[in-house]
Order: sequence, then C-alpha cells, then structure tokens
Amino acid sequence: MSENPGFSVSVKLLENYIFQVDFGDFGYLVTDEPEPLGNSEGPNPARLLAASVVNCLAASLLFAIRKQKGEPGDVTATINGKLERVEKRWRIVAMQADLHLPGDPDKMPNLDKALAQFEDFCVVTQSVKAGIDVAVNVFDRDGKKLH
Repeated sequence: MSENPGFSVSVKLLENYIFQVDFGDFGYLVTDEPEPLGNSEGPNPARLLAASVVNCLAASLLFAIRKQKGEPGDVTATINGKLERVEKRWRIVAMQADLHLPGDPDKMPNLDKALAQFEDFCVVTQSVKAGIDVAVNVFDRDGKKLH
C-alpha cells in the first residue's frame, strides 16, 4: 500500500432519495432511504456504514489468522446497529459485530495472538470507533465466545 493511498466515491441523485453510488472500476450501487422519506429500494447510508465495519472486521480477522499460518474456514459475520435521538436527531450510537469461525481451532496456530490484534488491522472500524461504540465478538464453530 502506498504512503497515502486515498480513494474516491461519487453519488448521483436518480430520483426522490435514490442515489447511484459510483465506485469507479468496481461498478455502481443504488441506495435509498427507508420510508417515510424513500421507498427502501436499496441500502441506506447507515447500512452501508455497518456493512463497511463488519466486512473490514471479517477481512482483518482472516488476515490476522492467516498471518499466523492458520486457516479459519468460511468466516461469517453479522452486525447490528443501534439508533437513538441525540439532540433531537437520529444518530448511530452503537454497533455490535459478531464474527463466526467455522474452522478447526487446531488449524489456527497462535489464534490468541490473532484475536488480540485483528481489530487494530481494521481501518474502517478503528476510524468509526472514534465516534461510535463498536463491540466485537468472535465465536468458534461451537458458539463459544473467543473474543
């Protein structure tokens, strides 16, 4: 990665509250606000933020485990966001991410080390945590909480 990679994303209003998000070489995505403003014809920005957080966490967990020469299997993850009114305006005040490792723990050497450091690898989550509480849990294939 270069010293200051940067990135660019563009949006264009299509109608009402429906926007086309242009990711350049990666294509387009349509977003919309939920009712009563929009018609829920696509994810809204809050869901995109949550998706960015949980995707980054899952990728960082994979990276940390693979860095230790482990194979985690097909990681799955879910994130839930909490909205509250703050000074009369809706705000995302918290998120909880649950990541699941279906792989055999014996095939993940130094798993404790990977679990201790993976969150620090996540650019998005570490940036978001400056303003939103993000709780992160990792579970093994039997549902036992590891982190």
